[in-house]
Amino acid sequence: MNMFRTRALQALRVISIALFTTLVLVVMWQVITRQLLNSPSGWTTTVAQYLFIWLVLFSVAMVFGERGHVAVDFFAGLLPAPLRRIAQILVTLAVLAFATLGLVWGGIRGMGISWDQAITGLPVTVGQMYTALPVAGVLIVVFAIGDLIQLLRGDDLDRADDDAPAAATVASPAGTRTADGQEH
Repeated sequence: MNMFRTRALQALRVISIALFTTLVLVVMWQVITRQLLNSPSGWTTTVAQYLFIWLVLFSVAMVFGERGHVAVDFFAGLLPAPLRRIAQILVTLAVLAFATLGLVWGGIRGMGISWDQAITGLPVTVGQMYTALPVAGVLIVVFAIGDLIQLLRGDDLDRADDDAPAAATVASPAGTRTADGQEH
């Protein structure tokens, strides 16, 4: 699972950078055609909107896979270690449910409903553009299943990237904890 996670995260980084770069170039072209050439390009607004959606979805999957997402764990920090692990499992199950139902199942339904709906000025359909939803959803589901397996084995969830600080501290009412949950 770690090899898949590492490769998927590398691919998602490259995809996110490519999408962001393309988005910047499209928006720059939009500004140039509108402001300098006085002839706005009709396709740039739509392409920028879809690029932004794809960028957000794949970046969210990447950040979730790196375990770098925002986590408000103040109340979980108040719990003893066994209950804290149960809270982590419940949160992971909630993410798994949302990704499965909202992104994968909902994305596939959205694709099916709009597969033949044309996008003016572009050679793709709305349904084809919606493929980012289930793809990002499947990645989040796979990452969440890996996290759930790790939690059920009794292991702590550390950040997946190598650049994460090994002993970031979090202040809690029970004392200071490192990122791995050790009390100090």
